Amino acid sequence: MKKLFVAFMALSLSVSVITSCKEAKDKAKEATEEAGDALEEAGKNLDEAANDAMDAVKDAGENVKEAGEQALDSIKKAGEDVMDKAEKMGEDAKEAAKKAIDSL
Repeated sequence: MKKLFVAFMALSLSVSVITSCKEAKDKAKEATEEAGDALEEAGKNLDEAANDAMDAVKDAGENVKEAGEQALDSIKKAGEDVMDKAEKMGEDAKEAAKKAIDSL
C-alpha cells in the first residue's frame, strides 16, 4: 500500500510538473506573439513617421521655393523702379543742363 501511495504521489507530481510546463510554454508563446505584434505595430508607426517627415520636408522645400520666387520678383521690381528713377533723373539733369546753357 505504501508503494502504491508513493507511486501515486510521484505520478501526481509528474502530472503537475507537466501541466506547469505546458502552461509556461503557452504563456511564453503568447508573450512572443504579443511582442511580435508590438514590433510590427512599431514598424508601421515608424514607416508612417518617416512618410510624414518626408512630406513635411517636401512641403518646406516648396515653401522655400515659393518664397525665393517672391523675393526674386521683388528684387526685379525694385531694380526696375531704380532704373526708371535713374532714367527720370538723367532726363531732369539733361533738361536742367539745357536750361542752364540756354540762359547763358
